[in-house]
Amino acid sequence: MCADCHGAKGEGVADKYDEPLVGNRSVASLTRYITRAMPDGKEGTCVGEDAVNVSAYIFDAFYSPAAQARINPVLENLARLTVAQYQNSVSDLVGRFRPGFDRAPGAERGLKARYTGKKLDVYGPQLPPEKDEEKRKQKERTRFERVDSQIAFKFGAESPDPLLMKPDEFNNRWDGAIIAPETGAYEFIIKTENGARLWVNDPKDPLIDAWVSTGPDVREERKSIFLLGGRSYPFSVEHFKYKEKSSSIEVLWKPPHGREEIIPPSQLLPDGLPVTMVVSTTFPADDRSDGYERGTTISKEWDQATTRAAIEVAAHVGKNLEALAGAKKDAGDRVEKLKDFSRRFVEAAFRRPLDDEQRASFVERHFESSSDPDIAVKRVVLLALKSPRFLYPELGRGENADDYGVAARLALDLWDSIPDERLSKAASEGKLGTADDVRKEVQRMVADPRSKAKLHGFFHHWLELERAENVTKDAKLFPGFDEAMMADLRQSLWKFVDEVVWSEQSDYRQLIQADYLWLNGRLAGFYGKELSGEGFQRVTFDPNQRAGVITHPYLLASLAYNRSTSPIHRGVFLSRNIVGLALKNPSVAVAFEDAKFDPTLTMREKIVELTKNQSCMGCHSVINPLGFSLEHFDAVGRWRTKDNNKPVHAEGEFDAEDGRTVTISGPKDVATYALGSESAHRAFVRQLFHHTVKQPAPAFGVDTLDTLRAQFSANGFNIQKLLGEIAVTSASRAMPSDKAEAAKTASN
Repeated sequence: MCADCHGAKGEGVADKYDEPLVGNRSVASLTRYITRAMPDGKEGTCVGEDAVNVSAYIFDAFYSPAAQARINPVLENLARLTVAQYQNSVSDLVGRFRPGFDRAPGAERGLKARYTGKKLDVYGPQLPPEKDEEKRKQKERTRFERVDSQIAFKFGAESPDPLLMKPDEFNNRWDGAIIAPETGAYEFIIKTENGARLWVNDPKDPLIDAWVSTGPDVREERKSIFLLGGRSYPFSVEHFKYKEKSSSIEVLWKPPHGREEIIPPSQLLPDGLPVTMVVSTTFPADDRSDGYERGTTISKEWDQATTRAAIEVAAHVGKNLEALAGAKKDAGDRVEKLKDFSRRFVEAAFRRPLDDEQRASFVERHFESSSDPDIAVKRVVLLALKSPRFLYPELGRGENADDYGVAARLALDLWDSIPDERLSKAASEGKLGTADDVRKEVQRMVADPRSKAKLHGFFHHWLELERAENVTKDAKLFPGFDEAMMADLRQSLWKFVDEVVWSEQSDYRQLIQADYLWLNGRLAGFYGKELSGEGFQRVTFDPNQRAGVITHPYLLASLAYNRSTSPIHRGVFLSRNIVGLALKNPSVAVAFEDAKFDPTLTMREKIVELTKNQSCMGCHSVINPLGFSLEHFDAVGRWRTKDNNKPVHAEGEFDAEDGRTVTISGPKDVATYALGSESAHRAFVRQLFHHTVKQPAPAFGVDTLDTLRAQFSANGFNIQKLLGEIAVTSASRAMPSDKAEAAKTASN
């Protein structure tokens, strides 16, 4: 009966159950599941001793991870760079030739401001006229500097300093850098009644040029630019007044998924930074069929995109060649410096030194065949960026099992990029040969903003935040819940996640069970809290009502319909991402049509009616109770005690993978179960591994996830340390076999 749908070896049967029968349930849990829900359509025909024997057989034959490793060994896939890896690699590849590119931002926030204008009362009756016009003008002017936290000024009819500066004519300039928290399109906005310009990542060409004033009214200029997350970009604004009656300037932005706001001080730096090369070429999306982005698909469109991007980078290098190579146009050693730059560029792109043959092929022959050394450099850049050695970092891994291979792995895993000079130096000195050596570098790399950006991407995926991008709610049922509210909730969620993850403890348990939210005034009023002061503040709730990300309103709103809750969406999310229970895809998709139900029913009663079929309950016996545990939260994440004028019923029970029956009555119970469940921990580890390494975890050994889970627990569930151990595990595959085995033994 089992083989009819699942195949003799659990491989699946077309048009019945075509997915392989694999998972993490124990024999006891499988027995309970089979007794209750199998075979599909003939439930109750495999029970008692039959169910026990069937469970034991399929567990040992093909179901368990150990059985799968025996009959279907998982191998690493040959993979190209993903889109994010290409973009970041190019940025760091060009950036390593710009002095100060890898300088870490300081703690101070804001922008350096310089105010210049005419002095008040420059001429007194005793002051003789100056013969030198230029000196006279200098004496007429005054200048002062300071650090401004934001650019949001309404000077009106006054000057920036009414005691020293005349109000009719002055010039203001702000310089520094801006931090992009995530990758995407950023819209910048200037509001002023005077003249203004704004530069982002380009000190020469302004992104917004509103230098010519058009009249007394405040005008608005806006432009967008694509930026990579986790990086800081040079940022400047200039503003001037010339005899207008009033002056003002505000500089705002709308970050990806955010709302329009004055750029906050937390995103501004007073120290300038070099330009970052950001590839503007559009790439086709990466494959995500296995739940994480992988560079395993090749297409004509992808190949053409790499060509266009390589041309774009070559043009950028050619335009900035003097600064990048340190070779002035008229210098006698210009050609030698360009050759040296080309060699170092190719070595950085290939993530290892060139041998004599490679140097001749990739560098020397282009200078020999071209009369123009600048063109030779462009050809070198094009060839390097189109080479499989750049596009396929794992190519020839067996022959390149050495410290340079370890460095390449670490950079891809933690930064989606190439090794920096410090990591390359460690490789050249043979300092990446053991697990402890690697951990020393990993500790530094995890603290880098690029690791933070990559981890940011993981949480975006783990929490399924793409669901929230187009969320709308019924304005009559939920007045005030609009796009700005969702943007505030998103910021609230990220403040919570970042606070937990980048604390010293970096405690996964806090993500799941914290009883507080970060709220500003708007959110506090909407969610029934009083708040004094401005900005986001930590607000504590009843611990039975809030449990970390499980009950964050941003997620609850995204996992709900526009007028009502959705226990199924919430239950599936909790099952897969929080509790760690595998779910099969439904054989038949059944749409929830609210209008077809008795209008007096609660949402819970509707879902029970919708999924009462025995064939549905195989999965919904887990999905429903988990989803019902959040029924105290309405469609926008507010606590409620009634649904459709009936008391909310949030209790339920489900079978865990270890065979236990778990009773839950709210989010706190879900959190408690997840924190004590090895299956939940393993699910978190597995998803972080896939996002980090972009390869299947079993390819690194059948015990990889269990080893990492045990380390995670031993390290107090420290997320930063888990990320580091994943990188160490991955990097060991790039070591020579004897060192890799020693590193694995040390990790175990």
